[in-house]
Amino acid sequence: MTSAEAPGPAPQVIERRLAIPDHLSPFQILGESDQALAALADVVPETDVHVRGHQVTLRGLEQAVSRAEHIVRSLIEMATSGQPVTAEAVERAAALYGDDRRAGERIDEVLARTVLSARGRTIRPKTLGQKQYIDAIETSTITFGIGPAGTGKTYLAVAMAVRKLLNKEINRIILTRPAVEAGERLGFLPGSLNEKIDPYLRPLYDALHDMLDPDSIPRLMGAGTIEVAPLAYMRGRTLNDAFIILDEAQNTTPEQMKMFLTRLGFNSTMVVTGDITQVDLPGSQTSGLRVVEKVLAGIDDISFCRLTPRDVLRHRLVSDIVEAYGRWEVGSGNRAERRHGDPARPHTTSSKGASR
Repeated sequence: MTSAEAPGPAPQVIERRLAIPDHLSPFQILGESDQALAALADVVPETDVHVRGHQVTLRGLEQAVSRAEHIVRSLIEMATSGQPVTAEAVERAAALYGDDRRAGERIDEVLARTVLSARGRTIRPKTLGQKQYIDAIETSTITFGIGPAGTGKTYLAVAMAVRKLLNKEINRIILTRPAVEAGERLGFLPGSLNEKIDPYLRPLYDALHDMLDPDSIPRLMGAGTIEVAPLAYMRGRTLNDAFIILDEAQNTTPEQMKMFLTRLGFNSTMVVTGDITQVDLPGSQTSGLRVVEKVLAGIDDISFCRLTPRDVLRHRLVSDIVEAYGRWEVGSGNRAERRHGDPARPHTTSSKGASR
């Protein structure tokens, strides 16, 4: 056997010990019925984890042990801050370890960030990307939330709008979407105009019903405090003292995007959400969401937040599906198939170019 064929050194198995602070019970770190410990075994199967008293021992290859150590330290931070340690927290900590957006962020700070408490539930970001998205909405007049399905773009924006309304920071919420769907046109749908429009706006109604007393929504809509309408209804208006959300913005043309953005009035906040890989515009029309960042580059008080498959909070297969389609689109040589594609970049920036 030549030297080129000689096997390299065997991977080194290492062992690390972490101390659980005396003021915490080991059960606070392991989770109810050891669910956190079981989840840890699932996300770092290459590492042996043993808990004895107030000591956690990790044994395995260095990379796997480092990841397990990060997760355990995150769980200790969560328990110290009074948050319950769950299997979901383990999964989020594991995702945060491999997230190149995480500079200076801790899982307990991400999960402790409350957006809205209403109807017996607390709405908060569950990923680093979602936290950065919420931070951008709070600090910018106009925020673009761009990312795949299931990342909470619309839901979190509605939650922020409801919070500002309940805190009397604004006088009304305006929710709008372009009435475009693959293979359908409003004129060919049955029913009155409201019945034709309703299916396009249903996701916005669903989010409102999660956050407000359902009996109060018709009253608020009747008074104009909450308005849900197609994008065409925004033309010619100036929207003051409002929180305005444009959903499914990938289905706007550049002209429609300009029309919407120029509706901005005083003491108002705008959030624009969309997925540039899901454009339903007919023919060869360009999506306004695809070009808007280039157009608005250098303008202060506008932020662009790109969510990624790591921020998907639906069934775990949704994240896998999104990533698989992303790989397929990048590898495809058919430009027509990729015409509206723009692989998501995992960062949040303001138009100043500073990372958040």
